[in-house]
Amino acid sequence: MKFGKEFVSQMVPEWQEAYMDYNSLKLVIKDILRFRKKNASSTPMAATSAGSTLKRRVSLYRAFSGLTSRQRGSLRKKEDEDILVGEEGEEGQWQTRFLMPSDEGGEFEVAFFRSLDDEFNKVNCFYKKKVGEVVEEAEELSRQMDALIALRLKVDNPKVDIGGSDLASNGISSVSAVHPTSGRKTGGEDMDVINEVEMSDEEEMEDDEERGSKDLKTDDRKANRGTVDIQGFKPPQLEVLDHIKINVIPGTPVSTIKSIFQQNYVSFSKKELRKVEEQMRQAFSEFYQKLRLLKSYCFLNQLAFSKIMKKYDKFSSRNASKVYLNMVDNSYLGSSDEVTRLMERVETTFIKHFANGNRRKGMKTLRPKARREKHRSTFFLGLLSGGSIALVVAIIVLMHARNILESDGRVLYMENIFPLYSLFGFVVLHLIMFSANIFFWRRYRVNYPFIFGFKQGSEIGYRQLFLLSSGIAILALAGVVSTLDMELDPRTKSFVALKELVPLGLVIVLLLIIFCPFNVIYRSSRYFLLLCLSHCLLAPLYKVTLPDFFLADQLTSQVQAFRSLEFYVCYYGWGDFKKRSHNCLDSHVFKSFYFVVAIIPYWIRSLQCVRRLIEEKDGMQGLNALKYFSTIVAVAMRTSYDLKAGMTSKILAIVSSVVATAVGTYWDIVIDWGLLQRNSKNPWLRDKLLVSNQSVYFVAMVLNVVLRLAWMQSVLGIRGVPFVHRTALTAIVACLEIIRRGIWNFFRLENEHLNNVGKYRAFKSVPLPFNYERDYTRSS
Repeated sequence: MKFGKEFVSQMVPEWQEAYMDYNSLKLVIKDILRFRKKNASSTPMAATSAGSTLKRRVSLYRAFSGLTSRQRGSLRKKEDEDILVGEEGEEGQWQTRFLMPSDEGGEFEVAFFRSLDDEFNKVNCFYKKKVGEVVEEAEELSRQMDALIALRLKVDNPKVDIGGSDLASNGISSVSAVHPTSGRKTGGEDMDVINEVEMSDEEEMEDDEERGSKDLKTDDRKANRGTVDIQGFKPPQLEVLDHIKINVIPGTPVSTIKSIFQQNYVSFSKKELRKVEEQMRQAFSEFYQKLRLLKSYCFLNQLAFSKIMKKYDKFSSRNASKVYLNMVDNSYLGSSDEVTRLMERVETTFIKHFANGNRRKGMKTLRPKARREKHRSTFFLGLLSGGSIALVVAIIVLMHARNILESDGRVLYMENIFPLYSLFGFVVLHLIMFSANIFFWRRYRVNYPFIFGFKQGSEIGYRQLFLLSSGIAILALAGVVSTLDMELDPRTKSFVALKELVPLGLVIVLLLIIFCPFNVIYRSSRYFLLLCLSHCLLAPLYKVTLPDFFLADQLTSQVQAFRSLEFYVCYYGWGDFKKRSHNCLDSHVFKSFYFVVAIIPYWIRSLQCVRRLIEEKDGMQGLNALKYFSTIVAVAMRTSYDLKAGMTSKILAIVSSVVATAVGTYWDIVIDWGLLQRNSKNPWLRDKLLVSNQSVYFVAMVLNVVLRLAWMQSVLGIRGVPFVHRTALTAIVACLEIIRRGIWNFFRLENEHLNNVGKYRAFKSVPLPFNYERDYTRSS
């Protein structure tokens, strides 16, 4: 792979604009080469003999310099005569002066070095800014570690007085911890309370070794002296507890209630300690990932500058790379070792305090391995998808052979069996659309694992999702083949009970797989889905994150699937499934839940908007809640018209649906997708686009409007078309909504990704457990 492509593939997507623009500099070098080729004089040629057609270049007849002779000096008078590089200005901007602008094509080389300086100063300033940010964050983590060690001491020894009066009686001294930034000791001597497994000599840092020998000498002196009188001494670690509060973030139902009725005091309980340690573990892990990305950013850009300068030397026949790369090495980008030292400190601290001294365990947490693509997934994907296609062909052949479309049992089948199997069709289609979303997100470098908050290496890929959809499809289609009987058994006057229970059995199998506690069939992804689903069901009590409201949006497109689940309960609970008959539509309970299950997804989404409105004080969330409320009204009116047709209900359904569709379409295109910006660089789109073909965006906007108008079939009285039953038409409309949601998914995450890129937001913020008093923070 060429370096340019490898360079782009290794970039942090959110920092793409902060990297060196390698391709643009290559274009300038190509301009130099093109100009030189155009203006170069013909090279003199010499014939080997008078009548020979073979010609050789004059350079081949130059004197041979020998194999062992060393060239003491360059042909040039000075190696750096092509350029001069210096640091100018208060901000430390580096500038290159090209010393041969009068040469032919010199203006191109001047432009090259001007662009090169701009790129280097951009990279250098960005790196310096990010290093400053991580150093400040390291200082905050150090203060958090001081508080954590003090809390450990207090929890393990409840009788210890924070003021220090009981220290002598307990024989306890203060706790020491390695400062993540400077390696300083945060307290006095090591505590016997915290039994930490020390690392081996090879893995221990030099300062830790010195600290250990110093502590050993201290212990010897204490043994010789006896008991040291430390009455009245107040260790810094315990003093910290007087000046901190626990940050209770209302992210769960319990914490939400506590935040209303309780103060954020420290209770010194083991449960609180475990929670704080988990928060600190996540904070250190995320901080370490930042350092890794910064180190990768530094290395890649230095390599890019090296590559581009060597390419310049090659095509311009100059020797400027050594001077320029020497400047790169002496700059902040090449000389700063803050990130490397921070990584070493974080590794030492994490292994010691959160991995019990086990380096392998600690590094496994800090550096999780990426999920590797397995060949068997591809094999089973082809096998199951091919089997699904074969079953579809088999169903078509059976329908033609048995003349099912004209049989008397066709109506019973469409009213009783088809709604059962349509549930699997909705699920499979949604999985296929989402797998397509992941494929295109990867293709256009949308950092969806970061946006959704997946743990590194645990995100599911498009092949795995397509494999799941193929597996569900082959089970459902096999069930359809088994229940294609259209006639009753003449002896029992009923259908075969076992075959009629196949749809229910498939639903039970799917539920067992989803809730399976064993590490099979992508357990981490299933757990993440169930966690987000629980957050949706308890929407006002959980802090709303992007995965939560993104899943709630998916649920709004699966209303017909929820109604199919309701039909399962009614059909197998109160219907006569052996004779394919039911009275669900005559039940008032069924009709009531027919309303409820259609409204619940939109109600969840509106509650999430209200929660965000209260927390973030963002007025747009209030408008978003009103948008979903208008959709709730429209769905209720259309459902009322479906169950009981009338002119009044028809007018109400049309008016409410028009309002909801207009508001929803505007919100999708303008707010969620960020399109239709009048003054953007791309007319009526937005300034930044990931898809180069602009017509894709206009087609997507038109499709969004057309597919949103699918509800018109219900209020216009279109109950069926030739060769399509009413239930089949309802399923087709539901599938169109799922397809619309799949299109919406891609552009919604594209817009979110571009917002992250604009703010260089490549890390998720992890809430820290402790909150220091302002005065104490300044004094410390």
